[in-house]
Amino acid sequence: MARTMTTSERENFLAQPHIGVLSVTSDDDRPPLTVPVWYAYQPGGNITFFTGSEGRKARKTTLLERAGRLSFCVQNPEPPYRYVTVEGTVIGADRSPSVEDVAAIAGRYLPADVARGLAENEAANDTGTLVLFTVRPDRWLSADFG
Repeated sequence: MARTMTTSERENFLAQPHIGVLSVTSDDDRPPLTVPVWYAYQPGGNITFFTGSEGRKARKTTLLERAGRLSFCVQNPEPPYRYVTVEGTVIGADRSPSVEDVAAIAGRYLPADVARGLAENEAANDTGTLVLFTVRPDRWLSADFG
């Protein structure tokens, strides 16, 4: 039987480098847009992630800015199964994120030198294609099947 995680458990679980899945209200009678993202989170803080503002990623950015809220879920796909879902409000959309901000998120998923290279490459291109979103957690849902 699943149990709800404590505040500490859910915040520590979210702070681990899982792949996050965000869902945001869509447009044109389409279902919500639901996509995986890399993210960063420190217990008690906000969720941050970056995405593009051009090409296929432009739709995600447009929808997030328009809706101003989203659902965000992380899970452990292996036993013991666990998940944390956050319903949150977008409180920031930085269209010129720093190399450090991008590298901090990418560094959770890639070796530090590769993450730094990715961030520096984006900055060197000076195309303004990345948007760093900051989301304030408003409501939590969780389950631990362990």
